[in-house]
Amino acid sequence: MSFATTYPWGMPNSVFDELSKCRLCAERFAATKTKHEPRPVFRGDPSARILIAGQAPGARVHQSGLPFTDPSGDRLRDWMDVTEAEFYDTARIAILPMAFCFPGYNEKGADLPPPPICVRTWRARVMAAFPNIRLTLVIGQYAQKWHLPQFNNVTDTVRGWKAQGTDVFPLPHPSWRNTAWLKKNPWFETDLLPELRRRIQKELR
Repeated sequence: MSFATTYPWGMPNSVFDELSKCRLCAERFAATKTKHEPRPVFRGDPSARILIAGQAPGARVHQSGLPFTDPSGDRLRDWMDVTEAEFYDTARIAILPMAFCFPGYNEKGADLPPPPICVRTWRARVMAAFPNIRLTLVIGQYAQKWHLPQFNNVTDTVRGWKAQGTDVFPLPHPSWRNTAWLKKNPWFETDLLPELRRRIQKELR
């Protein structure tokens, strides 16, 4: 049996094994409308050179157990200009959301924010397991607040992407709800994405 089958997140690792069994939020999730069980979703081997720092799995990802198996993932892969095989290659790309389980819905039907307890408990420990990261995609406000100390708001942070150097790219969330944002900010596709794709191809090679 291959490691990819035995360990859905990639290679065996004691921190990953502990995280995969986490039930810190079991009572919290049981109190939501969906009344779902914890299911941490993440991927990556310590050899990975690209990190995708997202927010939290959505309901579809909770069901599939695989990150970005939804329209947001389709858009993100298009932004990155990578195939599904490349995107899910744990030896090269790590996918680590700020909260590892689907947090449930609020009263309006939108996803709840990542529970802070997840970040406090796991973020630093899990990040330490990836010593070879050379390029980080920081998606959405919750990831940007943690990874970018100078975070102001998503628009200003993404607009100032050049100030981060060539190793960190702040991105808006690829949700289709942000289609209007993309239309209002055409520089994202004309200026940022070509450089992002160039850096990704460099690391994939």
